[in-house]
Amino acid sequence: MENVYKVLIVEDDPMVAMINAQYVERNTGFKIVGRCRNGKEALNFFENDTADLVILDVYMPYMNGVELLQRLREKQIGVEVVMVTAANDSATLENTMHLGVLDYLVKPFAYERFQVALEKFCVKKGAFQNNKIFDQRNIDNIISGVSAPKAKELPKGIQEKTLDLIMEQLDGSDSWLDGDAIAKATGLSLVTVRRYMNFLVKDGRAAEDINYDTGGRPCMLYRRKR
Repeated sequence: MENVYKVLIVEDDPMVAMINAQYVERNTGFKIVGRCRNGKEALNFFENDTADLVILDVYMPYMNGVELLQRLREKQIGVEVVMVTAANDSATLENTMHLGVLDYLVKPFAYERFQVALEKFCVKKGAFQNNKIFDQRNIDNIISGVSAPKAKELPKGIQEKTLDLIMEQLDGSDSWLDGDAIAKATGLSLVTVRRYMNFLVKDGRAAEDINYDTGGRPCMLYRRKR
C-alpha cells in the first residue's frame, strides 16, 4: 500500500495557504492534516497531532517561521520542513539551513519547483524506509534529493555474478587479455567468455582488439575501457 504523508501548512496569508494546499493535494501520496496561521498554533498542533512534512512561512505574527523551526528542533519533533517564504536574505537562509530544512522556496514560484521539493521529501523518506545501511551512492542520493537510478536490466543469458567475475579480471590487468586467459582465470568456458565480452564491448565497458601476431589464427584481445 502506498504511503500517504501528512502535511501541515503554516502560513498567515489565507490565499497563499490555500495555494500551497492545492499544490500538495495534486499528489496522491500527500494529505493536508492541518493549517496554522503562526508558529504558536503550529506548536499547539504538535502537542496532540503529528505530521511528516511542514510547509512553513517565515513572516508571521506571534511566532515566526524561524522561531518555530528552532522550537521544533529543541523539542526533537522529527518532522521535515520546506520553507515557502518571501524571505530571501542571507541570514534567514543560513539560519534555516543550519536548522535542517529540506528545501527553501522563495515566493513567487512555479508549481514545478514546489513539486521538486515534494520529490526530495519522498526520496529521503523512501531511502530511510527501505535501507538500514547506506553506501556512498545512497547517501549522495539523499543529500541531492535525486532517486537512485534503476539498475540496467541485463539481456537474456547474461548473469550479474558471471559479469562481475569477468570484470574483476579486466580490472586487475593493465594489459590486453585474450579469451583463453580470462577463461582459465575464471573457470568459465571460452564460449561463455566470448559471449560476455561481446556484451561488455557493446555496453561500452570493455575494449577489443585483434592480435594477428600469433603464428596462427588471429585472436581477440580485451581490456577494461578506460
